[in-house]
Amino acid sequence: MKKFVTIRDIAREAGVSINTVSRALNDKPDINVETKKKVLEVADRLGYIRDATAVSLRYGLTRVIGVILEDSSNPFYSEVLKGIEMAAKKKKFNVIFMNTERSYELENEAIKTMIGRRVDGMIISPTQEKCDDIKLLSEKGIPFVVLGVHFDELDVPEIYTDDEKGGYLATKHLIEIGRRRILFLNGFTYKSVAKMRLNGYRKALKDFGLEYDESLVYEIEEGYESAYNKVKELLKKGISFDSIFCFNDVFAIGAIGALKEKGIKVPQDIAVVGYDDIYFSKFISPSLTTVKIDKILEGKLAFEMLHGILTKKIGKNVKNVLDVELIVRESTIDKIGE
Repeated sequence: MKKFVTIRDIAREAGVSINTVSRALNDKPDINVETKKKVLEVADRLGYIRDATAVSLRYGLTRVIGVILEDSSNPFYSEVLKGIEMAAKKKKFNVIFMNTERSYELENEAIKTMIGRRVDGMIISPTQEKCDDIKLLSEKGIPFVVLGVHFDELDVPEIYTDDEKGGYLATKHLIEIGRRRILFLNGFTYKSVAKMRLNGYRKALKDFGLEYDESLVYEIEEGYESAYNKVKELLKKGISFDSIFCFNDVFAIGAIGALKEKGIKVPQDIAVVGYDDIYFSKFISPSLTTVKIDKILEGKLAFEMLHGILTKKIGKNVKNVLDVELIVRESTIDKIGE
């Protein structure tokens, strides 16, 4: 049976001390660059595999974090996860991912699973249906970062975007291109992102002297089909609107699908604005005007925050609010550039 390669084997082959091998493998600064290169080459040639269990026992870290996201089918979260994994890889951390399908019960189970796996910490995108599980994590002192939402009632580490500004920018843009009956397809306002985007929508209407009309604001389930069906329903009822601001790009794509099916031209008849700037937004027809969130950056910063908490370089209640910007494309401005 082939035995595992040890640092003693590497030291013997490289002609250096065991301590030197240890410093090289652990990327310590106090080692000659050429010596480090030689040690790593020997370790690779011999097929050395780092004993993660031994490292975790020595340093008290597993170098594994848990990531719990709402909906892996939404391209928004795949980009955020990519950012987390990129930042984790640089710090030699591994990532375990779980999807909650926007269910609080599954979120609670995912947290328990991560604790059972002895992860060093967690990055969590909560449903916000309830906050008992997040509160419990905080009370138990388990390192975590809340991603993408804000809790008014809890003082916990969070990274989220300026969604009120985003809602304002989207609505302001529609008003500035001459739209006055702006339908808002929103998410459920127990979620901070939906509440803040609604605040931005209302603020823009007020700033431009337009009345807020409850008959133009709807909270709907997540997903392409929800927006598609809601727009078809409203058209059938004869609800009058000249533009749509959507909670996210997935909603916007569903809305455009319903409009095109009825022979309604976008943007000539009805202009549409999305939110998130997912990868596909620039490729649909017409290309989608949207509020851009730097999703990879958000993922990277979420990991850096968690790493800072683990290494005690930052406090446990830090907040990081990221900026947003409006990206104007063909769904609101016909023949851009002409």
